[in-house]
Amino acid sequence: MQAAVAGFALGFSLILAIGAQNAFVLRQGLKGLHVLPVVLTCALSDALLIAAGVAGFGALAEAVPLFETVMRLGGAAFLIWYGLRNFRAAAAGGAALADTGESTQSLRAAVLTCLALTWLNPHVYLDTVVLLGSISAQYDERLAFALGAMSASFAFFFSLGFGARLLRPLFTSARAWQILDVVVGLTMWAIAAKLILG
Repeated sequence: MQAAVAGFALGFSLILAIGAQNAFVLRQGLKGLHVLPVVLTCALSDALLIAAGVAGFGALAEAVPLFETVMRLGGAAFLIWYGLRNFRAAAAGGAALADTGESTQSLRAAVLTCLALTWLNPHVYLDTVVLLGSISAQYDERLAFALGAMSASFAFFFSLGFGARLLRPLFTSARAWQILDVVVGLTMWAIAAKLILG
C-alpha cells in the first residue's frame, strides 16, 4: 500500500504541472467536446508509458547497478529545473487560460491532437519512463507503485476533463495559475531533495 500511495502522489504531482496536454484537456472540457475519448487517450497513454518505465528501468537497474544512481540524480536535476520553471512562471504573473479555439472539432482531430501532445512531448518520457521508472526501483512492490501512478493519471484526466466547466472561473484567473505554479514548484523541489538525500 505504501508503494501504491507513493506512486499515486508522485504521479499526480508530476501530471499536475501546467503543459500543452493539460491545457488541451481543459479546453476540451470547457467546450464539452469529445471529453471521454480525450481523457481516455491521455490516461491510457500514461499507463503504457508508466508500465514501460517501471518494467524497463527495473531490468536495466539490475543489469547495470550504477544506472540507478545516475538516473536518480538525473531525475533530481530535472525536478530542480522543472520546479524553477514553475517559480519563474509564478513570478511572471501567471497566465490565465482562456477558452479559445474552434467551437467544433471532429473526434478524429481531437484524438490525434491529444496523441501528438502526449507522445511527441519529450517531458512525458522524462516524467513517466525515466523519473517514475527510476523512483519505482526504490520499492519492492514496483507493480503497486506503477498502479498507483496509473491511477493518478486516470483520476487527474477524468477530473480535469469532466470538472472543467465547474473550474472555469478558477482557471481563467492568472492568480490561480500563480498559486498552482508555486505549489507545483515546491512539490518538485521536495521530491528532488528526497532523491538526492535518499
